[in-house]
Amino acid sequence: MNPSSPAPKKSKPFRFVPYLIGAGLVILLALGLRPRPAPVETAPVIAGPLRATVSEEGKTRIRQRYVVSSPVTGQLRRVPFKPGAEITPDAVLALIEPMAASPLDTRSRALAEARRDSAVASLEKARTAHTLAVNELQRVEKMFTDKTVSPQDFDNAQMRETAAAREVVAAEGVLRSAVAELAVATPAAVPSLVEVRSPVAGRVLHVFQESERPVTAGTALLDVGDPSDLEVVIELLSRDGAALTPGTRVELEQWGGSKPLDARVRLVEPAAFTKISALGVEEQRVNVVADITTPLADRLTLGDNFRVEARVIVWESDKVLKVPVSSLFRRGSNWSAYIIRDSRAVLVPVQPGRTSGMETQVLEGLKEGDEVILYPGDRVHDGDRVQPIKVVQ
Repeated sequence: MNPSSPAPKKSKPFRFVPYLIGAGLVILLALGLRPRPAPVETAPVIAGPLRATVSEEGKTRIRQRYVVSSPVTGQLRRVPFKPGAEITPDAVLALIEPMAASPLDTRSRALAEARRDSAVASLEKARTAHTLAVNELQRVEKMFTDKTVSPQDFDNAQMRETAAAREVVAAEGVLRSAVAELAVATPAAVPSLVEVRSPVAGRVLHVFQESERPVTAGTALLDVGDPSDLEVVIELLSRDGAALTPGTRVELEQWGGSKPLDARVRLVEPAAFTKISALGVEEQRVNVVADITTPLADRLTLGDNFRVEARVIVWESDKVLKVPVSSLFRRGSNWSAYIIRDSRAVLVPVQPGRTSGMETQVLEGLKEGDEVILYPGDRVHDGDRVQPIKVVQ
């Protein structure tokens, strides 16, 4: 080897490391700046039962209730019944002692006797005048027949006879009034007690007059009825009531029992009424009357005027294609939904049908097994990458 020749260069195995590190940083930076998939909640499109309902508050009431009133004016004896007491038909509910007329004092009696005597004298005078008028009319009538008096004299005689007859009638009325007034002064027999009886078997609902006290004719004493014969009154919006027909199913919830009660619509009243809602909005409502079909043994504690939550089943089906309501939204005048295909959101038009409030029937646009995005809002667009984070079953 020539000592003067240059030494060979040594290879540098790590000279490409900076380039590799730089390329890795570029790749990491590109991955970091790449849009991340939007996290979304999803739910599957399934086939199952669905029903459309209308829920409103209602209250129970006895179908036939009776307000028992006093038939006479008098002194009411204490009512022995309390609310809830059982009664039988024709049971005595109350006793009333009719009020007797107050007798006249000495001075009033003397005045009444004087008016009676005066009325008798006036009647005798009127009868005498009438007799004279009749006799005069007979004479004038005979003379008129012989044509010895004028027609005017005959008419005057007839008028006097008619006036005298009316005077007799008036005097007889005054005499009857005076005799009736004087009869009050005569002590009358003590009236017997009047029994107020129950018109129906059932229970006492309210006792309006419990203590002994004077009452007038027509005063309400008790409210009675049969609590086992109940119906439910539901105030629905008039547009919802107009869609109902007799026989529509109703479920009564939150009445105090563990199971809902079954009922059927019997009547939608023909007249609606205006009611102010809690928000101050005028609403047209109508009373819907439903009969409870659940056996009495399962609702013994339910009584009159109790609150219930009524769920009227407007429509139902055992198997329909359905999705959660939160997956549908308006796009222009049509309904749409986002489904997931290849980890991307795809916008599809949807034709919805009936809704239960939580789920909606799908008529067109989706098929069973599709995954729909819930609450898409403005963060999801057609074609965006998405990542499901929760599946609602």
